[in-house]
Amino acid sequence: MKEQAIPKATVKRLPLYYRYLRILNTAGKTKVSSTELSEAIQVDSATIRRDFSYFGELGKRGYGYDVEDLMHFFGRILNDDQLTNVALVGVGNLGSALLKFKFHQSNSIRVSCAFDIKEDIVGRIVDGIPVYPMDSMVEQIKLQHIEIAILTIPAQEAQPVVDKLVDAGIKGILNFTAARLSAPDNVIIQSVDLTNELQTLIYFLHHNYEDNK
Repeated sequence: MKEQAIPKATVKRLPLYYRYLRILNTAGKTKVSSTELSEAIQVDSATIRRDFSYFGELGKRGYGYDVEDLMHFFGRILNDDQLTNVALVGVGNLGSALLKFKFHQSNSIRVSCAFDIKEDIVGRIVDGIPVYPMDSMVEQIKLQHIEIAILTIPAQEAQPVVDKLVDAGIKGILNFTAARLSAPDNVIIQSVDLTNELQTLIYFLHHNYEDNK
C-alpha cells in the first residue's frame, strides 16, 4: 500500500465499499467495475477510482476489480479479521438501542460491556451484555483490554467520563453527546450529533425544493 495520508472522506467510504463487496461475493459475482459500484452505492465512479488509487493498483483498466480479492483487501484494512471489543457508556434509550443493534454489519465488532448509574439496570444482563456500575468502569475496561468506547450519556456529564476513559486506556471514542470533548492527541474522538444531522437534512430538503420550483 502506498505510504501516504488517506483523506478522512475516503476512510469513511471504506466500510461502504467493503459491505457491498461482501454482498457481491455472497451472490457469487467475481468481477465488478467502478461504474457498477457507483450505481449500487451512489458514489460517483471517479471518486471510487480516486479512493482506490490511494491503495495502489487494485484493478486493471478494462478488466475491473476482482470482488473476492478486493473484499479481503478492505477487510484487512478495516481489521475485520480481528474481534474488537467495545464498551458502551450510558444505557438510556439510545444506548439500549445500540445494545440491540449488535453491529450485525460487521462480525468483528462486539459491545462486550456497558456502564450506567441506574440501580435498576446495573448488575443485569441486557441483550446478552453485562451492565456494570460507573465506579467499576476503569477497572473493567483495563481488565477486558478495551480500547474503544461509545458515549451515550448527558452532555454535561461527558467530559469527566472521557477523562476516566482515557485513564482506563481508551484510544477511540464514538461520541453521541452534543458536548465538545477534549482528550490527548493519541485519543480519537468521533462525534455523531443526531440533531445536527437532522437539521442538515432538513436544510437540504428545503433548499432542494426551493431550487426545483
